[in-house]
Amino acid sequence: MTAHVRSAPVIPSGRASLWHFLEHQFSRYRTTWRPTIVSGLVSPVLFLLTIGFGLGSQIEDTSTLGTNDYAAYVGPGVLAAVAMLQGGSLGLWPTLGALKWEGTYEAVLSTPLTAPELATGHILWIGFRIVVGSTLYVIVLTLFGLVESPLAVLAPLVAGLVAMSFTAPVSAFSASRESDEGFSLISRLIFTPLFLFSGAFFPVSQLPVAVSWISRVTPVWHGVELCRHLINGEMQPLDDLAHIAVIVLWIVAGWLAARRTFSNRLSA
Repeated sequence: MTAHVRSAPVIPSGRASLWHFLEHQFSRYRTTWRPTIVSGLVSPVLFLLTIGFGLGSQIEDTSTLGTNDYAAYVGPGVLAAVAMLQGGSLGLWPTLGALKWEGTYEAVLSTPLTAPELATGHILWIGFRIVVGSTLYVIVLTLFGLVESPLAVLAPLVAGLVAMSFTAPVSAFSASRESDEGFSLISRLIFTPLFLFSGAFFPVSQLPVAVSWISRVTPVWHGVELCRHLINGEMQPLDDLAHIAVIVLWIVAGWLAARRTFSNRLSA
């Protein structure tokens, strides 16, 4: 008689565990994607209509913008600026909620997924959500005749990177908090000014020097410039590589910080 030996259960590797987490998030997303997409699309479209076309119709001289159409200037910029707002906001209340109030991420750690891998999946998932909404927004820009280059298909990916460049450090901060005290101030005093001074609506060179440099240091301005180049077909290889480098640097720094604070939070 042949003896049957039960094999030991296969424990997924880190990469497989991370993939299973993203797969689970996608399964949940399939039931809620409609309202998520609508809410994510409404904001940039409203800015395009009210500022790009509305306010833009009253602007006679756009020579300093490098275009004769103000909407063509605002449209691509809004893509990155709104991605910053959405990515930053998702790094605040929803992140702390999953970590503390809802207990979702504590439950996730009952699987082979580790806290650092969870932080990675959290950031990647938010980036994916922004890419989906941004793709639909680029389609809207196309319908309005504001897309001048086939490279525009890459703009949603840039928007996703911009979102992650804010989600990562903000999520790292949220994971270290016990309450949402101060979250509203972050939204009002950091996200809103960065949105207004991102270069989406006017060149940052028109700002005071100190404010201009603050805008240039943050990833949102780099995302605005890169999206504008991709959609308007005005690529500047060296500048665009620098834009990508700054955005990626912010993502990596935030990701490393999030891995640490998620681990500290979930191991406590």
